[in-house]
Amino acid sequence: MDLKPKNDQYKERIEGHLARQNFMHHIEFSLHTIKPGYTEGDMKLKPIHFQQDGFTHGGVIATIADIVAGFAACTLVGAEEHVVTGEIKISFFRKGKGDILKAVGRVIKAGKKMNFCEAEVFSVSDKGETLIAKASTSMITI
Repeated sequence: MDLKPKNDQYKERIEGHLARQNFMHHIEFSLHTIKPGYTEGDMKLKPIHFQQDGFTHGGVIATIADIVAGFAACTLVGAEEHVVTGEIKISFFRKGKGDILKAVGRVIKAGKKMNFCEAEVFSVSDKGETLIAKASTSMITI
């Protein structure tokens, strides 16, 4: 799908938002790919990210899914508009084990006041990538 941003400076704007994202810095998640309707990021897993059973906490997985979906939608809104999560539904498929979590966010249907997005979260190890969760979101433009 060829999505057109309403703001040609979307990348610079998002980079500015990222500099002020204290929670992202706290969990050490970073975006490394920002394109119209698409973002991708990752984080090295540390003991603080794990539940008592040694796999990634579901809240961490849901949070990074929300982040990549939200920023994917943010690439398409105007310079004076903002994006908030209206709804998120996440399905967990496997335990999050590995060294890195990778998340990909995509706008699947763009609208004037709402963007419907999907996010996929992968566990990455020396054995490769494993899909561990998928989210569907509605991002509201305000």
